[in-house]
Amino acid sequence: MNSANDAGYSKVRSLVRGLELLQALNRNEQGRASLADLATATGLHRTTVRRLLETLIEEGYVRRSGSDDRYVLTLKTRSLSEGFTHDERVSAVAGPVLASLLQQVRWPSDLCTPDGAAMLIRESTHRFSALSFHRTMVGQHLPMLVTAAGRAYFAYCADDERASLVALLRQDPFQAKYANDARFIDNLLEQTRARGYGANEGDWSEEGKVGAIAVPVFENARAVATINVIYLARAIGREEAVSRYLSPLHKAARQLEVLLAKGVPD
Repeated sequence: MNSANDAGYSKVRSLVRGLELLQALNRNEQGRASLADLATATGLHRTTVRRLLETLIEEGYVRRSGSDDRYVLTLKTRSLSEGFTHDERVSAVAGPVLASLLQQVRWPSDLCTPDGAAMLIRESTHRFSALSFHRTMVGQHLPMLVTAAGRAYFAYCADDERASLVALLRQDPFQAKYANDARFIDNLLEQTRARGYGANEGDWSEEGKVGAIAVPVFENARAVATINVIYLARAIGREEAVSRYLSPLHKAARQLEVLLAKGVPD
């Protein structure tokens, strides 16, 4: 009986130690620290810290930097902190903004937030648009590097977040070839920033008939989401789409930013 209780207590204690380790990493500058730093901060033996770190690495919450061997928090930790609540706050105010955008552009739009190596569609007007070719989009994931929504976020997110994204994307079976191509990444950043929006002209093989443009949404000067307009590439070209829809897209993004600045209840 005691043995079973001890075993149960041991598991809980390991969980608590793992959480303490994540908290210690979070308190360090840029979410990175050495093994010795973490042992000192938590009061745990270095061997224990190393074992916990290896588990967190295997589960995707921590990675080891190749440049200085420090341990670094990954984007996956957002799901344990403000990520879910914050992203829900963005989607909570998006409905009326997207509805107004639909009235202006007629083509469907999505509000997307980052979710690992992809963008998660949190709100969409596909089901309301007469021009939509998909009806169920909320909850779907869009690849980061080959879609307008993903490119807009990738180009305008904070530098430290982009570095973590690249490391994550290099492990993604579909996007690794892009993430490992430095020239592709540099060109993507340069073109997207020069244009002021993300674009997809059939780059994603699963949606080769689709074109899209997207812009970022900021809160406190940090990109938190993107809004896109999706259209059939054979019906309208990118230049015409930009001429017609980029201004309404920017307006919708600014409306969302104003609503977020007012403070949306969690």
